[in-house]
Amino acid sequence: MTRMGVVPALAVAMAVVMAPASAEESGKSVWRLFVGDHAEPIVRVIDAADGDAIGSFTLKAPAALHASGSGRTVYAAQRDGNIVQAIDTGIEIDDHGDHGDLEITVPALLNVSVEGERPVHIVDHHGQVAIFFDGEGVVRIAGENDLHAGKPALREVKTPAPHHGVAIALGEEVLVTIPDPADPSNLPIGIRTLGPDGHPAGEDAPCPGLHGEATSGNLIAIACDTGLLIVQGGSSGPKIEHLAYADSLPDGKVSTLLGGRGLQYFLGNFGASALVLVDPEDTDAFRYIELPTRRVHFAVDPVRAKFAYVFTEDGKLNRINVLSGKIANSLKLTEPYSMDGHWSDPRPRIAVAGDEIFVTDPLKGVIHAVHAAEFTRAGEIAVGGKPFNIVAVGASGMVHEGEEARHEHAHDHAADQIYKGYFEDDQIKHRTLADWEGDWQSVYPYLQDGTLDPVMEKKAQNGDRTAAEYKAYYETGYRTNVERITIDGDTLTFYEEGRPLKARYASDGYEILTYKKGNRGVRFIFKKADGDPGAPQYIQFSDHKIAPGAAGHYHLYWGDDRAGLLEELTNWPTYYPADLSVEQIVDEMLAH
Repeated sequence: MTRMGVVPALAVAMAVVMAPASAEESGKSVWRLFVGDHAEPIVRVIDAADGDAIGSFTLKAPAALHASGSGRTVYAAQRDGNIVQAIDTGIEIDDHGDHGDLEITVPALLNVSVEGERPVHIVDHHGQVAIFFDGEGVVRIAGENDLHAGKPALREVKTPAPHHGVAIALGEEVLVTIPDPADPSNLPIGIRTLGPDGHPAGEDAPCPGLHGEATSGNLIAIACDTGLLIVQGGSSGPKIEHLAYADSLPDGKVSTLLGGRGLQYFLGNFGASALVLVDPEDTDAFRYIELPTRRVHFAVDPVRAKFAYVFTEDGKLNRINVLSGKIANSLKLTEPYSMDGHWSDPRPRIAVAGDEIFVTDPLKGVIHAVHAAEFTRAGEIAVGGKPFNIVAVGASGMVHEGEEARHEHAHDHAADQIYKGYFEDDQIKHRTLADWEGDWQSVYPYLQDGTLDPVMEKKAQNGDRTAAEYKAYYETGYRTNVERITIDGDTLTFYEEGRPLKARYASDGYEILTYKKGNRGVRFIFKKADGDPGAPQYIQFSDHKIAPGAAGHYHLYWGDDRAGLLEELTNWPTYYPADLSVEQIVDEMLAH
């Protein structure tokens, strides 16, 4: 499986689905293409730089492919096989704040799957994947980390009837389609927000003829016959507003949506031979783009934010300037692909990988490569079969050689999984106070004075809350009047406004806690032996470790009720070594 023609190696570029390292730190870029065959139950993995085959996976049925936002996973939805399987892409960034370390491994089919009748729509949102099974009217939600750990804790949401629906997981809340009560075989009629208990939260949002959703920036758009629903998350639940189609648009509607990357906008189809650009925050929100002929497929460019691409049935790839709303260039790639016939007939699909654009040509058994900058042909990759669905996953970052570097940057997969809360009971070992010995400072004052604001902003970029909402969450979590703790042997001294309170403590075992999302934690418990009367009877350490080892920081719970402390999950005073500077603490937090 080699590329024909002269194609230079990919330059270091911004990651398609992962955060890159800084330019001066970037040591390596890697891009992989995951290609589903139209007729055969197979997914091929191709090195985008040289066209070489990396591997292939045999599934139960031909699959539609969806890349997760993190780039760690490609989901293979097999509508006719009644199953969704997950592929580990073998590309992962370990974010260290000022740079990202690139981990490259062999792609692998994960030994987990989510089964159900006719899985069609898959929506990945901040590490939660929501799979809608049309044949059941059921949503099954899994955490990406859980899937990689081999223990997915599925959350199931049922709708009133089987229908062609979609769901979006927003933390503990879920947006889910409402079937037409008169005839569920019709498109859905609206969106319902379900709370953590599975019951409706707030009023339903009407959306007749619902089909198509996308995320861009902090907004979600959902397409209706009447316009778009624009959804924005918030601490009091999602806010949903209706954006009506502009009067200047011709008759028609959007039924497929894509979200811009780098720039916040949405790109949707509008009839057979047009697209519409949508900026919900602009007074003139819709811009109509007429195409030279009927549309086959379209994609946004996650690297060059001002461009998007549409393949038309005349065999041309057209580059759209998102800023001007016009076709900037066209390039002939294939023989004509007519849109007459069945909607699922094999036709080209587009993916962007770094500095190149790739277009499948299922009737020729090849993938065409295009230089993104020059918008010229770059060669072909002969793959055989009928290459159809295609997704690109890639990243740039530092690659470290040798065991010492791997240890230094915490690249041990097992340790990483333990840190995230996925482990077996027999991995837990008893620990002594020696693991927490030293002089420790509370981070609560740094949250209050704004020092930790960059940490909250980074969390907002990767999470489902705003920076202000994260700060409010940690305000509750970090809150304490104990600004300093020293641990010397078996003796702890608590300092509140400079006043010491001292006691000796002995081990009282540990307890395992299971959290809502399925991961777990271990509290290592120590009971007061003697000391000042005001010192707490119990202290409980949590530091993401489950076996002996010096802590880099820890969360501490204290009080006189052992069992009651185990139920405390919202306030966890957090301590870092007293000799760390404020800047070092911020760097440490940004790295995790």
